[in-house]
Amino acid sequence: MLDQPVLVFAVLGAATFLIARYNTKRRANPSGLPFPPGPRPLPFLGNILNLNVFEPWLSYTDWQKTYGDIVYSRLLGQNFIIINSQKVAKELIEQRSTIYSDRPVIATNKLFGMDFNTVLQPYGSLWRHHRKLFHYALRPETTPRYRELYLQKAHTLLLNIFEKEKNYVAHLKGFTASIIMALTYGYQAKPQDDPIVKAVEELVALLTRVLTAERAAVLAAFPALEHVPAWFPGARFKREALYGRKLAARVNDVPFYLVKDELAKGTASPSMVSDLLSQIDENDQTGEQENAIKATAATVFIAGAETSSSTLQSFILAMLLHPEVQAKAQAEIDSAIGTSRLPNFDDRPSLPYVEAILREILRWRPVVPLGIPHATSSDDVYNGYFIPKGSIVIINTWAMGRDERKYSNVDDFNPDRHFTSDGKLAPEPISSNSIFGFGRRQCPGRFVSESFTWAAIASILATFHLSKAKDESGNAIDVKAEYSTGLAIEPLPFPCSFTSRSPERERLICESE
Repeated sequence: MLDQPVLVFAVLGAATFLIARYNTKRRANPSGLPFPPGPRPLPFLGNILNLNVFEPWLSYTDWQKTYGDIVYSRLLGQNFIIINSQKVAKELIEQRSTIYSDRPVIATNKLFGMDFNTVLQPYGSLWRHHRKLFHYALRPETTPRYRELYLQKAHTLLLNIFEKEKNYVAHLKGFTASIIMALTYGYQAKPQDDPIVKAVEELVALLTRVLTAERAAVLAAFPALEHVPAWFPGARFKREALYGRKLAARVNDVPFYLVKDELAKGTASPSMVSDLLSQIDENDQTGEQENAIKATAATVFIAGAETSSSTLQSFILAMLLHPEVQAKAQAEIDSAIGTSRLPNFDDRPSLPYVEAILREILRWRPVVPLGIPHATSSDDVYNGYFIPKGSIVIINTWAMGRDERKYSNVDDFNPDRHFTSDGKLAPEPISSNSIFGFGRRQCPGRFVSESFTWAAIASILATFHLSKAKDESGNAIDVKAEYSTGLAIEPLPFPCSFTSRSPERERLICESE
């Protein structure tokens, strides 16, 4: 997690602080009630020794089997509340939103230049301002006007895969990035090696490793780490922070000022930023509104591009591992729309199995397994348990998708689980899935994300047969469901063969742009 020389330095410099912190943060319970059940913590260290720090969602899900749907844990003096079921999440995060809508202070957020990020803004007036801008730009009723854009980009994706299938992951990332850049800035990203998109990819790869609640607990317990100079032996994280701040500034500023320049010239395309800037108050002498627009736009780009591409990579992986699912979906598409055209959004109600595939991907491999942590803004009591002010609240989305009270054979990929006993698609919409969060902090871009992800999945299924790639000897290359770790996850690289399903579909691919 941290380089050894730096950790030794921090331990020597912060031992007194840590003891004092442990004694003060384990604050008296004014009601005398117990904390929620959980593993017994060690002095000072808490439960960090029995936590899988690389995949903590696995540890938290195992704890659920012993301690239940709400678990109390301590990591280096910090109180953690882990919520393992949708029922508890709704009762706390939604029904008691005034207590559970804050965010914890994650030192790496500012350290890496991401303190403009709306997602981790503390609950208050600035966050409400950002949220208002989000709702204006990404409200559900705006989704239909972007559908042609989603389909156009999906058709470009098909052609890119057809021409260079070995680069399919780059094509998937380019698809999601190009849509979000167009929606947010009216910017037409290059199909490959776009400098702004590359900067975001680098930044996200860095942030998924450092913006976790568990790492935040380490920095909170050892604040001396923040003051270790970048030249200190083993202080790689400080050098990464310097680079991260440069990337964050580039991502935050460059596309925004491109839009401002285009607005001044009268050449700006319709977009979230151009629409909001055109409505800005002329009396905004401090630049407060402009800074809020810039921050929310960068947040949309950073939060949306990589997470959506990860979902599409999981879709490709699932089709390789479960060819019977692919065949069933393609039979549905052929029956509903034929073979002479590509799917569009009018076809969506006629493709319930394709819809079920998207739901199952989100359940099977949630991109952010532990969501974004919340924090309690005051003490609370739930079911006789005391929850202290300042607790970090973890929403274990991974466990919610593997709730054996709701799902059978939870590790299997099975879209049929999303149908009722009479064969109809369950009424729960994708946008209400726990991966999008709960309460006031629920992802405002969920309607956009699930729409263009559906467009890509339906288009790929309609045109390509996905199969395992073969080695030089003609043998199929084995594929496993192995994933990266961090705040967000994605499949580790694997090869895939994309074959046009018919000459007619090949013609559709080549003529679709």
